[in-house]
Amino acid sequence: MESASWKRAAFLDPLRVIAADEAHSKKEPRLFCIGRGQRGILTVRFTQRGGHIRIIGAGYWRKGKEFYEKTNR
Repeated sequence: MESASWKRAAFLDPLRVIAADEAHSKKEPRLFCIGRGQRGILTVRFTQRGGHIRIIGAGYWRKGKEFYEKTNR
């Protein structure tokens, strides 16, 4: 199993942005957490299940970086 510690960095950024992921899953709400990680602006797609955060995917995506920078001007 891959370590998720680098993905958690986005959630720790005080300037993080949480946005709905409206393009995916209609069965459960999916969200994006966009925040600064060690290597740049990190986008984490996640959902909440039973009081826990389930990370679906993460990466250093250009669109997430642009959204983060625009929101935090």
